[in-house]
Amino acid sequence: MKVILLQNVERLGKTGDVVMVKEGYARNFLFPKNKAKPASEAGVKMLESLKKKREAEEKKKLDELRATADKLAALSVTINAQAGEEDKLFGSVSAEMISEAVSAQGFSIDKKDITLDEPIKKLGVYTVIVKLHPEINASLRVWVVKQQNESSS
Repeated sequence: MKVILLQNVERLGKTGDVVMVKEGYARNFLFPKNKAKPASEAGVKMLESLKKKREAEEKKKLDELRATADKLAALSVTINAQAGEEDKLFGSVSAEMISEAVSAQGFSIDKKDITLDEPIKKLGVYTVIVKLHPEINASLRVWVVKQQNESSS
């Protein structure tokens, strides 16, 4: 039986795919859980219009993400960290710290989207890759500066 998937189904297909399944599987699992519907001519036409709509939304989203990537490339964030001799940090600068610094600049970036080749353990300027989308990466300049100790006299 041919069905149109309304949701992603593991080991079967993604939303919008037309797949062949056994009649019992479709009737007892896919249809009751609204994961699929029979592949009729009207359904296939509806599917095509949905795909066009999704493609347009995806293109718009990608354009917005590219603009965000350009803004991030122009942005640089500063992180204050405690450092000892030879500019070595006590600890390291984490993706979460970078994410918080970027959030303070008005961008919301999840710490999981920040790629650090290796932990930042020294003062200096680093370029960090931010994955905004599987196709779009942005580079971000991170300045790690020594935290000034406030001494009370």
